[in-house]
Amino acid sequence: MSTVAWITARGLFGRRRFLLLLPLPVLLVLLAVLSRGLGVEPTDWGPPVLVGLGLAVVLPVVALIVGTGVLGAEIDDGTVVHVLTTPLPRWQIVLPKLAVAAGVTAVTVAIPLFVAGLLANSVRLGLALAVAAAVGALAYSALFVAVSLLTRRPVLLGLVYVLIWEGLLGNVVTGTRVLSIQHYVIALADQLAPTGLLSTTVSVSVAVVMTMLISVAATFLAIDRLRSLSVAGETS
Repeated sequence: MSTVAWITARGLFGRRRFLLLLPLPVLLVLLAVLSRGLGVEPTDWGPPVLVGLGLAVVLPVVALIVGTGVLGAEIDDGTVVHVLTTPLPRWQIVLPKLAVAAGVTAVTVAIPLFVAGLLANSVRLGLALAVAAAVGALAYSALFVAVSLLTRRPVLLGLVYVLIWEGLLGNVVTGTRVLSIQHYVIALADQLAPTGLLSTTVSVSVAVVMTMLISVAATFLAIDRLRSLSVAGETS
């Protein structure tokens, strides 16, 4: 499993798509520093920067880029054949790749969110955002890894979920938030550091249960889907 994880990490960092991970986190920190430097009240810039950009855009988009890349890219370029011909059980392939995707996403997003939370309020809020983002990174990664095995257009489908379901419907129809990873992350962060800068109608208990369910269900779906692939990379 460690070999699969190492190969996945090396391949991920060697692809140009890794460069796509940098602009959004950098923008998040720059906006937080600029807002703090100009003396803008945290109640004015905190919600749009921390939630509107950090949790609603940076976290899911980074997870989408990484999650669809750890297996989806191999399917696209045909190197998945080498994966499928190994004698390893499929779960020993999916789990290390998921771990790499979640780890890279968590580190890439948690650090700038910690800095932004620190500038907005306190170390406690920064840590709360970082921890919640790491939990969200696992759920998003599991979902997008599974999506990359279900369709040839995983990025498009992922953007539909992030932009339409979470971004549009989540802000208009409150009932859809029960199926929104973004709001699970907000609920967890607000529970760890109540400040008034974060708000959602999703309870912490629902957030914890749904995060676990999505992570586990998506992981099993990915494993099952990988089992169904033939050496040619098509469903059997």
